[in-house]
Amino acid sequence: MKVFVTGGNGFIGSSVVRKLKADGHDVRCLLRETSDTSRIEGVEFERHIGDLRDVDSLTAGMKGCDAVIHLASISSWDQIRSPLMRTVVVDGTNNVLEAATFCGKLRTVFVSSCTAIGATESPVVMDESATFDLPEEPFVYAHAKVDAEALCAEFFEQELLPVVIVSPCEVWGPNDDDFITAEYARDTLKDWPALTVDGGTALAHVDDIAAGIASAISKGTPGERYILGGENIAAPDLTRLILECAGTKKWVLQLPNNLTLKLIRWMAGVGLATPVNPDLLAHAVLYWFVDCSKAEKDLDYTYRSAKETVQDLVDWLKSAGHVK
Repeated sequence: MKVFVTGGNGFIGSSVVRKLKADGHDVRCLLRETSDTSRIEGVEFERHIGDLRDVDSLTAGMKGCDAVIHLASISSWDQIRSPLMRTVVVDGTNNVLEAATFCGKLRTVFVSSCTAIGATESPVVMDESATFDLPEEPFVYAHAKVDAEALCAEFFEQELLPVVIVSPCEVWGPNDDDFITAEYARDTLKDWPALTVDGGTALAHVDDIAAGIASAISKGTPGERYILGGENIAAPDLTRLILECAGTKKWVLQLPNNLTLKLIRWMAGVGLATPVNPDLLAHAVLYWFVDCSKAEKDLDYTYRSAKETVQDLVDWLKSAGHVK
């Protein structure tokens, strides 16, 4: 197939583009004139200059394509509260869906997030049937993804578009130059002592997530939602695993959740520099444990162990000179 990809030059998107090419597909990437394409250097793909906010440019880019993968989003922690969040994540998704409909009801995969599944204060494993009940503040990104998913459901239910939703968990791996998730591993290796809180996450390698996204094009059932999960691991265990993979021995200090949250929020409120982004901390003190058996069954999704994933990231951090 010829696949139109938004966000194909990003951390996850670049791995998706490589996977699509390995599977024999042709790829056309939505890019801006200023887009950094270093992550997909050496990969054969077609460029289409356009913008998520311009539905006409999306329509022009999708002409002649057979499928769409919509990855482009705002996801870095320093942009979570950007005024463009809803414009890009919600309105941009609506534009993609409209363009795909106009171009012949192209099979579309929307890449959402496990944050739109939800989180718990204790280690509870959730699946696609979970009820999302996180407050909008401070979970701005999660709410934007929930609203974008609702648009996908609306297009499917009105028989306008065969759209599949995939929800990646926390994605780790090499080439996370923006330090969207690699920041935690980097700081754990740099700081003394290594700091952690009571929480947990599902952790998956970027290449495994990319394979799941690519598989959804042909194997996903339109109208369905698939969690692309990984090994569920508590934050203190993850901290110790990072140190183990780096061959580093260091004191691990587990901070009290409530007190730490109050302190960081107070510091931010009075304009003081904080050692961690308050929104990131609000995520870290919760459990984002998920069950991805539906994707394993329907998409043939597989994931490597947390140790393999962390080791690959740590090796990259060292080779790229981000840590010693």
